[in-house]
Amino acid sequence: MPNTPKDMLGLRGADPGLIVEILDSAVGMKRIMRSNDKKCNLLLGKSVFTLFYENSTRTRTSFETAAKYLSAMTTSISASNSSVQKGESLIDTGHTLERIGADIIIIRHCISGAAKLLAENVKASVINAGDGTNEHPTQALLDMYTMRNRLGILKGLNVAIVGDVLHSRVARSNLWGLNAMGAKVTFAGPGTLLPYELEEA
Repeated sequence: MPNTPKDMLGLRGADPGLIVEILDSAVGMKRIMRSNDKKCNLLLGKSVFTLFYENSTRTRTSFETAAKYLSAMTTSISASNSSVQKGESLIDTGHTLERIGADIIIIRHCISGAAKLLAENVKASVINAGDGTNEHPTQALLDMYTMRNRLGILKGLNVAIVGDVLHSRVARSNLWGLNAMGAKVTFAGPGTLLPYELEEA
């Protein structure tokens, strides 16, 4: 079993064994979600904060619901209704959440690298729910789970991602995650919407 990192910030350089472990765990989670008793005690006694600097419905509610299924205590914070409006920095906010008991902080931010900055300054585990155009690792993990569930394998697959890749953090996470699992990823779209820095990735 691979060493489990404190944070989930992205899939670039991710250990394939860790990805497999996460995907395998999702199989059990799916059974819990489909049961009449949508509850297990994996996060019993833990406090999970969702800290969103961008508006979201599906991502925020997905994380909050999952945390509740795992028996965690959940608190939702929107930057538009927080002390951020009075000039509080991201690091200050992280320290505040930690002092009031945060074990896990799930962050969505409009600036690339924000999740990493937070993780470097708090002891709590940080999960990146999307930072700028950098990464959105949990969405990519869900995509990989769906592909593996439908096709049986990831290794050797040829996967095309079509559209506005330049501004897609999910596309980047899919690239790194699928590459780690032995799949080949091809980007397609107008030249102005393709990231030149990923041409050789």
